[in-house]
Amino acid sequence: MKKRSRLFALLMVTVMVMVSFAACGKKETTDTSKDTTETTQPTDAAEATTEPTEAPVEVTDVALKVWAPQEEQEILAQMCENFKAAHPEYNLTFEYGVVSEADASTELQKDPAAGADVFAFASDQTATLVNAGILYPITLDADAIKAANSEASIQAATVNGQLYANPFTPNSWFMYYDKSKYTEEEVLSLEKMMAKDLGEGVKNFSVDINNGWYLSSFFFAGGSTLFGADGTDPTSCTFNDANGVAVGNYLIDLAANPKFMDDDNGNILTAMEAGTLAAACSGTWNADAIKKALGDNYAATKLPTINVGGQDKQLSNFADFKLIGVNSQTKAPIPAMQLAAYLGGEECQKLRFDVRSIAPTNLNLATNPDVLANPAVAALSLQTTHSTLQSTIPQMGNYWTPAEAFGTEILNGTVTKENVQQKLDDMVTSILSTIG
Repeated sequence: MKKRSRLFALLMVTVMVMVSFAACGKKETTDTSKDTTETTQPTDAAEATTEPTEAPVEVTDVALKVWAPQEEQEILAQMCENFKAAHPEYNLTFEYGVVSEADASTELQKDPAAGADVFAFASDQTATLVNAGILYPITLDADAIKAANSEASIQAATVNGQLYANPFTPNSWFMYYDKSKYTEEEVLSLEKMMAKDLGEGVKNFSVDINNGWYLSSFFFAGGSTLFGADGTDPTSCTFNDANGVAVGNYLIDLAANPKFMDDDNGNILTAMEAGTLAAACSGTWNADAIKKALGDNYAATKLPTINVGGQDKQLSNFADFKLIGVNSQTKAPIPAMQLAAYLGGEECQKLRFDVRSIAPTNLNLATNPDVLANPAVAALSLQTTHSTLQSTIPQMGNYWTPAEAFGTEILNGTVTKENVQQKLDDMVTSILSTIG
């Protein structure tokens, strides 16, 4: 009995040992499985080596030649550097050239391939540059450019429905005056201005008569037209009709008036600073200089009326614009269009206004209180409601030299009331002559 009891006890011990080993083995297997699972999780180092690496940005070398007038050079460099910082995809280098907006077309036609990639020009050159194959059509963000700017400015940059440039400012003029010498009511009429006695040695009014840009305002006021009512008829100019003769006689009297001063080589600034000129016609490009000259007496407004044939007629200046275009022969059309859009865009228009009092065409800026509070910009905005849109047809190139010659003859007295009809006929014949 004791023997069986000992055997039974030994058997139980054996079973317990086996169960114990089995349990230990199960635990080790579970732990091993857990360890295996944990070691398959990626470490930080593993993550760094298995994530896809971002491809480096490919930088393209781009060289752009940019033209602008002398007075724009400093701000142009600033704007181009801002553009460069915003476009790290380009390794940009700029070459700057001094060419005025008025001379851009002439210079580009000499050798388009040697001309600027991006350049500023006056809108009366648009059709000429398009017909010469020099302007690159704006195919990048054209709808955005159209939506951002005034309708008239877009019209001036468009030929046959195609946008060819970026507008950035109205290119027109109005009248500055010394408010210690004239009241707001007096400057509404040139007759009232010229009749006032401002003292010895003081000139009452100045305008650049022998410049067709200014001369035309008198003929438009009188009712004459240049290239038809809408500026698109190259066979029509009525500056020599009865209205034109009446205007010619008015100009003869104005130039002979001792209270009138011809605008010549910046003399209006000197005279205003000396207090010897009460009013002069110019644009926003002269705003800072005239403000400095007049000090607290600085003021600006629309052009006055003139009395022709017994009726007061509003002087109506050319409404044109300054644009930024791209050379069709550029080797980098996309960067060039991007730069042109930036230079003509809202940011750069605001910068020009802040630094140089240049009026914007951007619709957002046009209603900006800071812009409207500027006397020169406000005067320009008011005058544009009385302006005549400048023709952009190629025949417009025929206008400037004959108009300058007629104005010069007015100033030197060789146009008289006896020969004014013949002189006007000669001018119109030259304007309508066949383009060579």
